[in-house]
Amino acid sequence: MLLFKDTFEPLGERIKLCVTPQHKFGTDAFLLSDFAAPRRKDLACDLGAGCGIVGALWFRDEKTAPRKVCAVEVQEQAVAQMQRSVAVGGLPADRFFPVRADLRDLSGVLDAGMFDLVTCNPPYKTAGTGILSESESDRIARHETLCEIGDICAAAARLLRFGGRLCLCHRPERLVDVACAMRKAGIEPKRLRMVHQRPGCAPWLLLIEGKRGAKPFLQVEAPLIIEGPGGFSQEVLRIYQKEANL
Repeated sequence: MLLFKDTFEPLGERIKLCVTPQHKFGTDAFLLSDFAAPRRKDLACDLGAGCGIVGALWFRDEKTAPRKVCAVEVQEQAVAQMQRSVAVGGLPADRFFPVRADLRDLSGVLDAGMFDLVTCNPPYKTAGTGILSESESDRIARHETLCEIGDICAAAARLLRFGGRLCLCHRPERLVDVACAMRKAGIEPKRLRMVHQRPGCAPWLLLIEGKRGAKPFLQVEAPLIIEGPGGFSQEVLRIYQKEANL
């Protein structure tokens, strides 16, 4: 039995998420969850789910929540945290399913072609670059030590039905790597949005959507700006489900 010190972060009025210093969440997860915007009938899968934040956010509003979410994660403690969020945090046990598995080998775990939407907040740094994080959980989350972008796109291509969507967030300097990996896996990049901290700044994050089996055509959307007058921009306030800056 795993023992860890946890807290519960409220996600709106209905959901509380189990977090620890090893497995927590940041702004990028909120932005990805909103960008992906599943439909009510969708079967969704979040790869490398960590504490489950991306999928959990979809259940803040029951009217728009997807039919089912499988949250795939290789680290035992993160899966245990998601199970805690289901048990006592309000995530629906019949619609949110933590799955402990390596996304590089999901055969026998999840059926091919069953999902309408796959999401992933992947490790941003390529193997052998940057200063490695001290903790194992941080190394796995931030560096391509267990999987790389090609593995993620290949897994998504197997899981998605024809026309199904893959939504990712990543660093802007990795845009070519991401787009090439998508296309190689048969997932055509269709929608791109850059995230800027404030107007006039270079982007610090990209949000990209691809569709399995689609024809080439990329729509570049207006940038998402994080900061507005007095704090967050109106769009970020909406994403956080806040009425105003404090």
